[in-house]
Amino acid sequence: MTFSVVARCARTGQLGVAVATAVPAVGSMCPFVRARVGAVSTQAWINPCLALDALKCMEQGASATEALARVMDADEGRQLRQVGLVDAQGRSAAWSGMACTDWFGHIVEPGFAVQGNMLVSAATIQAMAAAMRASESLELAERLLLAMEAGEAAGGDKRGRQSASLEVCDTEAYPLVDLRVDEHSHPIVELRRVWNIAKLQLLPFVQSMPRKGGPGAPAPDEVVRMLGIPPPYRPGGGGSAP
Repeated sequence: MTFSVVARCARTGQLGVAVATAVPAVGSMCPFVRARVGAVSTQAWINPCLALDALKCMEQGASATEALARVMDADEGRQLRQVGLVDAQGRSAAWSGMACTDWFGHIVEPGFAVQGNMLVSAATIQAMAAAMRASESLELAERLLLAMEAGEAAGGDKRGRQSASLEVCDTEAYPLVDLRVDEHSHPIVELRRVWNIAKLQLLPFVQSMPRKGGPGAPAPDEVVRMLGIPPPYRPGGGGSAP
């Protein structure tokens, strides 16, 4: 019922997931990312424990392929599942159970995996993979969103659209980016709009937040000034004024 991309940036080490489906609040169910460990999307007949257990395996040193094998071997409902994952070294893996709803499948390449089920056709994930290959010089969040846009343009979910999410972790336990469109007629379009604003208004704030083990410091003056302005008058606009 879903299409997604999991990836690692070879340049920065960032890990992330982008996912869309025709069910509300996909960001609360499918994507799981842990900084310096891995990124997972669990979908089809979702089992979040697969993602949590796979991340634990990768944290203990297993590769993406090894982690996937371990968690799928332990799941009696494996033929109903679809999972894509990537580890902190950029090794990727995916599983599509034979009881997933057509069209379903996945593509696994170094640094990323794309997967989907209940799709219009294979063109969705083929377009996503092509977008990932063509965007290696860009920031990971942008690459993930480009892949989702390409998948949507190629057909996407055959039932329609409802929610989408984008999550990226850098070096900290908290995410660098965690954006969700939980119920919308064009969620990927809306996610792009939110991302364009977040790049200008949210990322400067997150990038100035304290780092674990480092001294806390006041936010930069320019960030404080920007966030003191009503949202419509900040770079990128958005929101509302009093």
